[in-house]
Amino acid sequence: MLNDPKVLIIEADKENGRELQAVLKFINYSPVFVDDCAKWQQAIEGEGDILAVMVGACRPEAMLASLLSEIHQHNEHLPIYLLAEKGGEPTVTIDTGSCILGRLDIPPNYAQLTSAMHQAEVYVNSHRDKEGTQRPVELFRSLVGSSRAVQNVRKMIDQVADSEANVLILGESGTGKEVVARNLHYHSSRRGKPFVPVNCGAIPADLLESELFGHEKGAFTGAISAREGRFEMAEGGTLFLDEIGDMSLAMQVKILRVLQERTFERVGSNKSITSNVRIIAATHRDLESAITEGEFREDLYYRLNVFPIEMPPLRDRVEDIPLLVNELVRRIEHEKRGSVRLSPGAIYALCQYNWPGNVRELANLVERLAILHPFGVVDAGDLPDKFRIDEEGLDPEMLGDALIGSPVTSDDLDPRLPRDGLNLKEHLSGLEISYIKQALEDSGGVVAHAAKRLGMRRTTLVEKLRKYRLQRPPAAS
Repeated sequence: MLNDPKVLIIEADKENGRELQAVLKFINYSPVFVDDCAKWQQAIEGEGDILAVMVGACRPEAMLASLLSEIHQHNEHLPIYLLAEKGGEPTVTIDTGSCILGRLDIPPNYAQLTSAMHQAEVYVNSHRDKEGTQRPVELFRSLVGSSRAVQNVRKMIDQVADSEANVLILGESGTGKEVVARNLHYHSSRRGKPFVPVNCGAIPADLLESELFGHEKGAFTGAISAREGRFEMAEGGTLFLDEIGDMSLAMQVKILRVLQERTFERVGSNKSITSNVRIIAATHRDLESAITEGEFREDLYYRLNVFPIEMPPLRDRVEDIPLLVNELVRRIEHEKRGSVRLSPGAIYALCQYNWPGNVRELANLVERLAILHPFGVVDAGDLPDKFRIDEEGLDPEMLGDALIGSPVTSDDLDPRLPRDGLNLKEHLSGLEISYIKQALEDSGGVVAHAAKRLGMRRTTLVEKLRKYRLQRPPAAS
Protein backbone atom coordinates (compact mmCIF):
# COMPACT_ATOMS: atom_id res chain seq x y z
CA MET A 1 0.00 0.00 0.00
CA LEU A 2 1.10 3.56 -0.62
CA ASN A 3 1.09 5.77 2.42
CA ASP A 4 1.62 9.52 2.51
CA PRO A 5 4.52 10.56 4.80
CA LYS A 6 3.41 10.99 8.42
CA VAL A 7 3.89 14.24 10.34
CA LEU A 8 3.37 14.45 14.11
CA ILE A 9 1.69 17.64 15.37
CA ILE A 10 1.97 18.40 19.11
CA GLU A 11 -0.20 21.44 19.77
CA ALA A 12 -2.25 22.27 22.89
CA ASP A 13 -4.33 24.75 20.88
CA LYS A 14 -6.80 22.42 19.14
CA GLU A 15 -7.95 25.03 16.62
CA ASN A 16 -4.37 25.63 15.44
CA GLY A 17 -3.80 21.88 15.34
CA ARG A 18 -6.89 21.25 13.19
CA GLU A 19 -5.91 24.02 10.75
CA LEU A 20 -2.42 22.57 10.38
CA GLN A 21 -3.89 19.08 9.86
CA ALA A 22 -6.09 20.33 7.04
CA VAL A 23 -3.22 21.96 5.13
CA LEU A 24 -0.95 18.91 5.55
CA LYS A 25 -3.68 16.60 4.22
CA PHE A 26 -4.18 18.90 1.26
CA ILE A 27 -0.51 18.60 0.26
CA ASN A 28 -0.65 14.80 0.65
CA TYR A 29 0.91 14.29 4.06
CA SER A 30 -0.67 12.21 6.82
CA PRO A 31 -0.88 14.24 10.06
CA VAL A 32 -0.96 12.61 13.50
CA PHE A 33 -2.35 15.15 15.97
CA VAL A 34 -2.00 15.14 19.77
CA ASP A 35 -2.94 18.02 22.07
CA ASP A 36 -1.31 16.57 25.21
CA CYS A 37 2.47 16.80 24.99
CA ALA A 38 2.80 14.00 27.59
CA LYS A 39 1.06 11.54 25.27
CA TRP A 40 2.97 12.06 22.03
CA GLN A 41 4.67 8.64 22.14
CA GLN A 42 1.33 6.88 22.53
CA ALA A 43 0.02 8.80 19.53
CA ILE A 44 2.68 7.43 17.17
CA GLU A 45 2.60 3.80 18.35
CA GLY A 46 1.99 1.60 15.33
CA GLU A 47 2.17 4.58 12.94
CA GLY A 48 5.50 3.56 11.37
CA ASP A 49 8.14 6.11 10.38
CA ILE A 50 7.48 9.78 11.13
CA LEU A 51 8.93 12.30 8.67
CA ALA A 52 8.86 15.33 10.99
CA VAL A 53 7.45 16.71 14.24
CA MET A 54 5.75 20.09 14.64
CA VAL A 55 5.71 21.40 18.19
CA GLY A 56 3.45 24.27 19.18
CA ALA A 57 1.96 25.29 22.52
CA CYS A 58 2.80 22.88 25.35
CA ARG A 59 0.93 22.97 28.64
CA PRO A 60 2.49 23.52 31.09
CA GLU A 61 5.09 25.53 29.16
CA ALA A 62 7.84 24.25 31.44
CA MET A 63 7.46 20.83 29.78
CA LEU A 64 8.53 22.09 26.35
CA ALA A 65 12.28 21.66 26.94
CA SER A 66 11.84 18.13 28.30
CA LEU A 67 9.49 17.28 25.41
CA LEU A 68 12.12 18.30 22.84
CA SER A 69 14.70 16.24 24.73
CA GLU A 70 12.39 13.18 24.68
CA ILE A 71 11.86 13.51 20.93
CA HIS A 72 15.62 13.77 20.40
CA GLN A 73 16.21 10.64 22.50
CA HIS A 74 13.50 8.79 20.56
CA ASN A 75 15.20 9.61 17.24
CA GLU A 76 18.16 11.97 17.14
CA HIS A 77 17.67 12.62 13.42
CA LEU A 78 13.93 13.35 13.51
CA PRO A 79 13.37 16.89 12.13
CA ILE A 80 11.50 19.26 14.46
CA TYR A 81 9.73 22.52 13.59
CA LEU A 82 8.56 24.96 16.24
CA LEU A 83 5.16 26.57 15.72
CA ALA A 84 4.61 30.22 16.62
CA GLU A 85 2.06 32.93 15.91
CA LYS A 86 3.06 35.03 12.91
CA GLY A 87 5.44 37.72 14.14
CA GLY A 88 5.99 35.91 17.44
CA GLU A 89 9.02 33.95 18.54
CA PRO A 90 9.37 30.32 19.71
CA THR A 91 9.92 29.95 23.44
CA VAL A 92 13.16 27.96 23.01
CA THR A 93 16.42 28.78 21.26
CA ILE A 94 17.18 27.05 17.96
CA ASP A 95 20.75 25.75 18.14
CA THR A 96 22.72 25.42 14.93
CA GLY A 97 23.62 21.77 15.53
CA SER A 98 20.20 20.60 16.71
CA CYS A 99 17.58 18.76 14.68
CA ILE A 100 15.21 21.73 15.11
CA LEU A 101 15.19 22.84 11.49
CA GLY A 102 13.27 26.07 11.99
CA ARG A 103 9.98 27.72 12.87
CA LEU A 104 6.63 27.75 11.11
CA ASP A 105 3.93 30.38 11.28
CA ILE A 106 0.48 29.77 12.73
CA PRO A 107 -1.84 30.02 10.85
CA PRO A 108 0.21 27.98 8.35
CA ASN A 109 1.60 29.56 5.20
CA TYR A 110 1.10 27.09 2.35
CA ALA A 111 4.39 27.81 0.55
CA GLN A 112 6.33 27.83 3.82
CA LEU A 113 4.83 24.47 4.82
CA THR A 114 5.61 22.72 1.52
CA SER A 115 9.15 24.10 1.66
CA ALA A 116 9.58 22.81 5.23
CA MET A 117 8.39 19.31 4.30
CA HIS A 118 10.86 19.18 1.43
CA GLN A 119 13.64 20.33 3.78
CA ALA A 120 12.68 17.59 6.26
CA GLU A 121 12.85 14.90 3.56
CA VAL A 122 16.30 16.06 2.44
CA TYR A 123 17.48 16.19 6.09
CA VAL A 124 16.25 12.67 6.89
CA ASN A 125 17.68 11.19 3.70
CA SER A 126 21.07 12.85 4.18
CA HIS A 127 21.41 11.20 7.59
CA ARG A 128 20.32 7.86 6.19
CA ASP A 129 23.08 8.18 3.61
CA LYS A 130 25.66 8.99 6.29
CA GLU A 131 24.63 5.97 8.35
CA GLY A 132 25.10 3.71 5.33
CA THR A 133 21.45 2.77 4.99
CA GLN A 134 19.85 2.66 1.58
CA ARG A 135 18.08 5.85 0.71
CA PRO A 136 14.49 5.07 -0.27
CA VAL A 137 13.34 6.10 -3.70
CA GLU A 138 10.77 8.87 -3.37
CA LEU A 139 9.21 8.43 -6.76
CA PHE A 140 5.67 8.74 -5.51
CA ARG A 141 6.43 12.28 -4.35
CA SER A 142 7.21 13.14 -7.98
CA LEU A 143 3.52 12.69 -8.87
CA VAL A 144 3.02 16.27 -7.76
CA GLY A 145 -0.45 17.79 -7.75
CA SER A 146 -3.68 18.10 -5.82
CA SER A 147 -6.04 17.94 -8.81
CA ARG A 148 -8.67 15.23 -8.95
CA ALA A 149 -6.97 13.71 -12.01
CA VAL A 150 -3.63 13.22 -10.21
CA GLN A 151 -5.34 11.94 -7.07
CA ASN A 152 -7.12 9.36 -9.25
CA VAL A 153 -3.79 8.24 -10.75
CA ARG A 154 -2.35 7.82 -7.24
CA LYS A 155 -5.36 5.76 -6.22
CA MET A 156 -5.00 3.45 -9.23
CA ILE A 157 -1.28 2.97 -8.55
CA ASP A 158 -2.18 2.07 -4.97
CA GLN A 159 -4.71 -0.50 -6.17
CA VAL A 160 -2.58 -2.31 -8.76
CA ALA A 161 1.05 -1.82 -7.64
CA ASP A 162 1.37 -5.02 -5.60
CA SER A 163 -0.47 -7.27 -8.05
CA GLU A 164 1.00 -9.15 -11.02
CA ALA A 165 -1.44 -7.62 -13.51
CA ASN A 166 -0.11 -6.11 -16.72
CA VAL A 167 -0.64 -2.35 -16.81
CA LEU A 168 -1.11 -0.13 -19.87
CA ILE A 169 -0.32 3.55 -19.28
CA LEU A 170 -1.94 5.92 -21.77
CA GLY A 171 -1.30 9.61 -22.30
CA GLU A 172 0.38 12.29 -24.37
CA SER A 173 4.16 12.63 -24.55
CA GLY A 174 5.61 14.39 -21.52
CA THR A 175 2.78 13.56 -19.09
CA GLY A 176 4.94 11.33 -16.88
CA LYS A 177 4.14 7.79 -18.02
CA GLU A 178 7.56 6.45 -16.98
CA VAL A 179 7.16 8.08 -13.56
CA VAL A 180 3.99 6.01 -13.07
CA ALA A 181 5.73 2.85 -14.28
CA ARG A 182 8.60 3.34 -11.84
CA ASN A 183 6.16 3.96 -9.01
CA LEU A 184 4.30 0.74 -9.85
CA HIS A 185 7.59 -1.19 -9.70
CA TYR A 186 8.86 0.52 -6.56
CA HIS A 187 5.67 -0.19 -4.62
CA SER A 188 5.36 -3.81 -5.79
CA SER A 189 6.80 -7.03 -4.38
CA ARG A 190 9.36 -6.87 -7.24
CA ARG A 191 10.92 -3.71 -5.82
CA GLY A 192 14.24 -5.42 -5.01
CA LYS A 193 14.65 -6.63 -8.61
CA PRO A 194 15.52 -4.63 -11.75
CA PHE A 195 13.30 -2.08 -13.45
CA VAL A 196 14.30 -2.13 -17.13
CA PRO A 197 12.85 0.48 -19.54
CA VAL A 198 12.84 0.08 -23.32
CA ASN A 199 11.69 2.77 -25.76
CA CYS A 200 10.20 0.66 -28.55
CA GLY A 201 9.86 3.67 -30.84
CA ALA A 202 13.52 4.68 -30.55
CA ILE A 203 15.03 1.32 -31.60
CA PRO A 204 14.99 0.31 -35.29
CA ALA A 205 12.59 -2.57 -35.97
CA ASP A 206 15.36 -4.92 -37.18
CA LEU A 207 17.31 -4.42 -33.91
CA LEU A 208 14.42 -4.51 -31.45
CA GLU A 209 14.20 -8.32 -31.32
CA SER A 210 17.87 -8.62 -30.38
CA GLU A 211 17.48 -5.76 -27.87
CA LEU A 212 14.57 -7.47 -26.13
CA PHE A 213 15.53 -11.15 -26.33
CA GLY A 214 19.32 -11.02 -26.73
CA HIS A 215 21.38 -12.94 -29.28
CA GLU A 216 24.01 -15.63 -29.61
CA LYS A 217 27.47 -15.14 -31.07
CA GLY A 218 27.34 -15.13 -34.87
CA ALA A 219 23.54 -14.82 -35.01
CA PHE A 220 23.95 -11.95 -37.49
CA THR A 221 26.67 -9.74 -38.94
CA GLY A 222 28.26 -7.83 -36.10
CA ALA A 223 27.20 -10.28 -33.35
CA ILE A 224 30.77 -10.94 -32.21
CA SER A 225 29.68 -12.24 -28.80
CA ALA A 226 26.56 -13.52 -27.03
CA ARG A 227 24.45 -10.85 -25.35
CA GLU A 228 21.50 -11.02 -23.00
CA GLY A 229 18.41 -8.99 -23.83
CA ARG A 230 16.16 -6.78 -21.76
CA PHE A 231 13.88 -9.66 -20.74
CA GLU A 232 16.84 -11.44 -19.11
CA MET A 233 18.05 -8.19 -17.51
CA ALA A 234 14.60 -7.67 -15.97
CA GLU A 235 14.28 -11.25 -14.64
CA GLY A 236 12.25 -11.19 -11.42
CA GLY A 237 11.52 -7.49 -11.90
CA THR A 238 9.62 -5.21 -14.26
CA LEU A 239 10.06 -4.57 -17.99
CA PHE A 240 8.69 -1.21 -19.12
CA LEU A 241 7.82 -1.17 -22.83
CA ASP A 242 7.48 2.52 -23.62
CA GLU A 243 5.76 3.62 -26.85
CA ILE A 244 4.63 0.06 -27.58
CA GLY A 245 2.19 1.49 -30.14
CA ASP A 246 5.20 2.08 -32.44
CA MET A 247 6.22 -1.60 -32.38
CA SER A 248 6.01 -3.53 -35.67
CA LEU A 249 3.34 -6.23 -36.12
CA ALA A 250 6.03 -8.93 -36.38
CA MET A 251 7.45 -7.96 -32.97
CA GLN A 252 3.96 -7.72 -31.48
CA VAL A 253 3.47 -11.42 -32.27
CA LYS A 254 6.69 -12.32 -30.41
CA ILE A 255 5.78 -10.19 -27.38
CA LEU A 256 2.35 -11.84 -27.30
CA ARG A 257 4.00 -15.28 -27.24
CA VAL A 258 6.17 -14.31 -24.25
CA LEU A 259 3.09 -13.04 -22.40
CA GLN A 260 1.21 -16.27 -23.11
CA GLU A 261 3.94 -18.88 -22.61
CA ARG A 262 6.41 -17.03 -20.37
CA THR A 263 9.31 -18.27 -22.52
CA PHE A 264 11.47 -16.83 -25.34
CA GLU A 265 14.60 -17.64 -27.35
CA ARG A 266 17.62 -15.51 -28.05
CA VAL A 267 18.18 -14.57 -31.69
CA GLY A 268 20.23 -17.41 -33.24
CA SER A 269 19.27 -19.96 -30.57
CA ASN A 270 16.53 -22.59 -30.23
CA LYS A 271 16.94 -22.92 -26.48
CA SER A 272 13.88 -21.67 -24.56
CA ILE A 273 14.48 -19.35 -21.61
CA THR A 274 11.81 -19.06 -18.93
CA SER A 275 10.80 -15.49 -18.12
CA ASN A 276 9.45 -14.17 -14.82
CA VAL A 277 8.88 -10.53 -15.70
CA ARG A 278 6.00 -8.14 -15.09
CA ILE A 279 5.13 -6.13 -18.19
CA ILE A 280 4.15 -2.47 -17.97
CA ALA A 281 3.50 -0.83 -21.34
CA ALA A 282 2.86 2.77 -22.34
CA THR A 283 1.89 4.65 -25.45
CA HIS A 284 0.74 8.07 -26.61
CA ARG A 285 -1.20 6.50 -29.49
CA ASP A 286 -4.89 5.55 -29.62
CA LEU A 287 -4.47 1.77 -29.75
CA GLU A 288 -8.14 1.07 -30.47
CA SER A 289 -7.90 3.19 -33.63
CA ALA A 290 -4.61 1.45 -34.48
CA ILE A 291 -6.40 -1.92 -34.20
CA THR A 292 -9.11 -0.72 -36.60
CA GLU A 293 -6.42 0.41 -39.05
CA GLY A 294 -4.61 -2.94 -38.77
CA GLU A 295 -1.51 -1.44 -37.12
CA PHE A 296 -1.86 -3.09 -33.71
CA ARG A 297 -2.89 -6.63 -32.75
CA GLU A 298 -6.17 -6.84 -30.88
CA ASP A 299 -5.12 -9.94 -28.91
CA LEU A 300 -1.95 -8.17 -27.66
CA TYR A 301 -3.99 -5.10 -26.73
CA TYR A 302 -6.25 -7.13 -24.45
CA ARG A 303 -3.24 -8.90 -22.93
CA LEU A 304 -1.65 -5.57 -22.05
CA ASN A 305 -4.78 -3.63 -21.18
CA VAL A 306 -5.60 -5.58 -18.01
CA PHE A 307 -5.39 -2.42 -15.92
CA PRO A 308 -5.28 0.86 -17.88
CA ILE A 309 -4.05 4.09 -16.29
CA GLU A 310 -4.61 7.30 -18.24
CA MET A 311 -2.29 10.23 -17.57
CA PRO A 312 -4.04 13.61 -17.84
CA PRO A 313 -2.44 16.32 -20.01
CA LEU A 314 -1.14 19.34 -18.13
CA ARG A 315 -3.72 21.66 -19.75
CA ASP A 316 -6.45 19.64 -17.97
CA ARG A 317 -4.88 20.12 -14.53
CA VAL A 318 -3.56 23.68 -14.57
CA GLU A 319 -4.29 23.95 -10.84
CA ASP A 320 -1.22 21.72 -10.34
CA ILE A 321 1.16 24.08 -12.16
CA PRO A 322 2.17 26.11 -9.05
CA LEU A 323 2.98 22.90 -7.16
CA LEU A 324 4.87 21.48 -10.14
CA VAL A 325 6.92 24.68 -10.48
CA ASN A 326 7.71 24.50 -6.78
CA GLU A 327 8.86 20.88 -7.08
CA LEU A 328 10.94 21.54 -10.19
CA VAL A 329 12.69 24.50 -8.53
CA ARG A 330 13.44 22.34 -5.48
CA ARG A 331 14.88 19.62 -7.70
CA ILE A 332 17.23 22.16 -9.31
CA GLU A 333 18.25 23.40 -5.85
CA HIS A 334 18.78 19.87 -4.56
CA GLU A 335 21.03 19.09 -7.53
CA LYS A 336 22.94 22.33 -6.83
CA ARG A 337 22.13 23.78 -10.24
CA GLY A 338 21.00 27.14 -8.88
CA SER A 339 17.52 28.42 -8.10
CA VAL A 340 14.85 30.77 -9.38
CA ARG A 341 11.56 32.21 -8.14
CA LEU A 342 8.40 33.03 -10.07
CA SER A 343 6.15 36.01 -9.35
CA PRO A 344 2.36 35.61 -9.02
CA GLY A 345 1.92 37.14 -12.48
CA ALA A 346 4.36 34.62 -14.02
CA ILE A 347 2.54 31.70 -12.39
CA TYR A 348 -0.78 33.02 -13.72
CA ALA A 349 0.66 33.39 -17.23
CA LEU A 350 1.86 29.77 -17.16
CA CYS A 351 -1.63 28.66 -16.16
CA GLN A 352 -3.02 30.25 -19.35
CA TYR A 353 -0.72 28.35 -21.69
CA ASN A 354 -1.85 25.18 -23.51
CA TRP A 355 1.28 23.04 -22.74
CA PRO A 356 1.53 20.76 -25.80
CA GLY A 357 4.72 19.30 -24.28
CA ASN A 358 3.06 18.79 -20.88
CA VAL A 359 5.19 18.44 -17.71
CA ARG A 360 8.36 17.85 -19.73
CA GLU A 361 7.91 21.25 -21.41
CA LEU A 362 7.33 22.90 -18.01
CA ALA A 363 10.48 21.26 -16.60
CA ASN A 364 12.52 22.55 -19.55
CA LEU A 365 11.13 26.07 -19.02
CA VAL A 366 11.97 26.14 -15.30
CA GLU A 367 15.52 24.95 -16.02
CA ARG A 368 15.91 27.64 -18.68
CA LEU A 369 14.66 30.34 -16.30
CA ALA A 370 17.10 29.18 -13.61
CA ILE A 371 19.94 29.70 -16.11
CA LEU A 372 18.70 33.08 -17.39
CA HIS A 373 17.74 34.49 -13.96
CA PRO A 374 20.00 32.78 -11.38
CA PHE A 375 18.54 33.18 -7.87
CA GLY A 376 16.29 35.92 -9.22
CA VAL A 377 12.54 36.51 -9.40
CA VAL A 378 10.92 35.97 -12.81
CA ASP A 379 7.91 38.13 -13.67
CA ALA A 380 5.39 37.57 -16.47
CA GLY A 381 7.33 39.94 -18.74
CA ASP A 382 10.50 37.85 -18.34
CA LEU A 383 8.87 34.72 -19.77
CA PRO A 384 9.45 33.69 -23.42
CA ASP A 385 7.01 35.34 -25.81
CA LYS A 386 4.68 32.36 -26.23
CA PHE A 387 3.94 32.32 -22.47
CA ARG A 388 3.26 36.04 -22.10
CA ILE A 389 -0.20 37.51 -21.62
CA ASP A 390 -1.55 41.06 -21.40
CA GLU A 391 -0.86 41.99 -17.77
CA GLU A 392 -3.60 44.66 -17.89
CA GLY A 393 -6.12 41.89 -18.48
CA LEU A 394 -5.19 39.91 -15.36
CA ASP A 395 -8.21 38.64 -13.46
CA PRO A 396 -7.41 39.10 -9.72
CA GLU A 397 -9.71 36.23 -8.72
CA MET A 398 -8.13 33.81 -11.20
CA LEU A 399 -4.69 35.06 -10.17
CA GLY A 400 -5.48 34.08 -6.58
CA ASP A 401 -6.49 30.59 -7.72
CA ALA A 402 -3.25 30.24 -9.67
CA LEU A 403 -1.22 31.04 -6.55
CA ILE A 404 -2.50 28.09 -4.50
CA GLY A 405 0.70 26.21 -3.80
CA SER A 406 2.86 28.74 -5.62
CA PRO A 407 6.50 28.92 -4.50
CA VAL A 408 6.10 32.68 -4.36
CA THR A 409 3.48 34.69 -2.51
CA SER A 410 3.25 38.39 -1.71
CA ASP A 411 4.96 37.70 1.64
CA ASP A 412 7.58 35.38 0.19
CA LEU A 413 9.66 36.99 -2.55
CA ASP A 414 13.06 36.66 -0.84
CA PRO A 415 15.54 34.22 -2.40
CA ARG A 416 16.18 31.21 -0.17
CA LEU A 417 19.62 30.29 1.15
CA PRO A 418 20.54 26.77 -0.06
CA ARG A 419 20.76 24.27 2.80
CA ASP A 420 24.45 23.65 2.08
CA GLY A 421 25.11 27.39 2.08
CA LEU A 422 26.85 29.43 -0.63
CA ASN A 423 29.82 31.73 -1.15
CA LEU A 424 28.03 35.06 -0.67
CA LYS A 425 30.78 37.14 -2.26
CA GLU A 426 30.82 35.02 -5.43
CA HIS A 427 27.03 34.90 -5.55
CA LEU A 428 26.67 38.68 -5.26
CA SER A 429 29.39 39.20 -7.88
CA GLY A 430 27.56 36.86 -10.21
CA LEU A 431 24.31 38.76 -9.74
CA GLU A 432 26.05 42.10 -10.29
CA ILE A 433 27.66 40.89 -13.53
CA SER A 434 24.32 39.52 -14.75
CA TYR A 435 22.46 42.77 -14.06
CA ILE A 436 25.22 44.90 -15.63
CA LYS A 437 25.08 42.79 -18.81
CA GLN A 438 21.28 43.06 -18.92
CA ALA A 439 21.37 46.82 -18.39
CA LEU A 440 23.92 47.26 -21.18
CA GLU A 441 21.88 45.09 -23.57
CA ASP A 442 18.66 46.98 -22.74
CA SER A 443 20.47 50.31 -23.24
CA GLY A 444 21.97 49.36 -26.59
CA GLY A 445 25.47 49.42 -25.11
CA VAL A 446 25.25 53.05 -23.94
CA VAL A 447 27.05 53.03 -20.58
CA ALA A 448 25.42 56.26 -19.36
CA HIS A 449 21.94 54.84 -19.95
CA ALA A 450 22.88 51.51 -18.38
CA ALA A 451 24.22 53.30 -15.31
CA LYS A 452 20.94 55.19 -15.00
CA ARG A 453 18.99 51.91 -15.13
CA LEU A 454 21.22 50.52 -12.39
CA GLY A 455 20.93 53.61 -10.21
CA MET A 456 24.63 54.44 -10.21
CA ARG A 457 27.01 57.00 -11.67
CA ARG A 458 28.55 56.39 -15.09
CA THR A 459 32.09 56.43 -13.64
CA THR A 460 31.09 53.78 -11.09
CA LEU A 461 29.78 51.52 -13.83
CA VAL A 462 32.96 52.02 -15.87
CA GLU A 463 34.98 50.94 -12.82
CA LYS A 464 32.84 47.81 -12.43
CA LEU A 465 33.27 46.97 -16.12
CA ARG A 466 37.00 47.20 -15.56
CA LYS A 467 36.81 45.19 -12.32
CA TYR A 468 34.90 42.32 -13.91
CA ARG A 469 36.85 42.58 -17.18
CA LEU A 470 33.64 43.06 -19.11
CA GLN A 471 34.30 44.24 -22.64
CA ARG A 472 32.52 47.51 -23.34
CA PRO A 473 30.30 47.33 -26.41
CA PRO A 474 31.52 49.24 -29.49
CA ALA A 475 28.61 51.69 -29.17
CA ALA A 476 29.36 52.41 -25.51
CA SER A 477 29.77 56.01 -24.56
